[in-house]
Amino acid sequence: MEAPHENNVYLSVHARQLIESYRRWTGRDLVGTGLPPAEQTRALFEAPFVVASHGTGADPVFNYGNRAALALFETAWADFTSMPSRLSAEPVAREERTRLLARVNDHGFIDDYSGVRISTLGRRFLIRRATVWNVADEHDAPAGQAVMFRDWEYL
Repeated sequence: MEAPHENNVYLSVHARQLIESYRRWTGRDLVGTGLPPAEQTRALFEAPFVVASHGTGADPVFNYGNRAALALFETAWADFTSMPSRLSAEPVAREERTRLLARVNDHGFIDDYSGVRISTLGRRFLIRRATVWNVADEHDAPAGQAVMFRDWEYL
């Protein structure tokens, strides 16, 4: 999959799924609602907060990370979108991550997640007050899960 950029309207189909699913579950907006759709998808990619998502496979792989996510995870688009999302957690935290994702499946979203994650270069960081939600496609079929957070600290 090609990285988000102006020529692919910042992966508009997937970005719209993230934006609309977030609004449906939380009642809040990820980006300004007064913006045209193409500007919303650009704003999502350029946002100063982290947004990332993974698909629905048995070992889900990241399928989106905005610029802030790529910087925090210290990786390029191609590497990020070929990495199973479980690898963003240290081995000891993976069981906790599995419980978290099950809780999101049961309730649609949570907005109180905090936990330690690890960049592709091994740098650890603490996420605070993250929102994790279920993502649906244009036919309302499950399309994965996503996370948004503004608060993190390197450990």
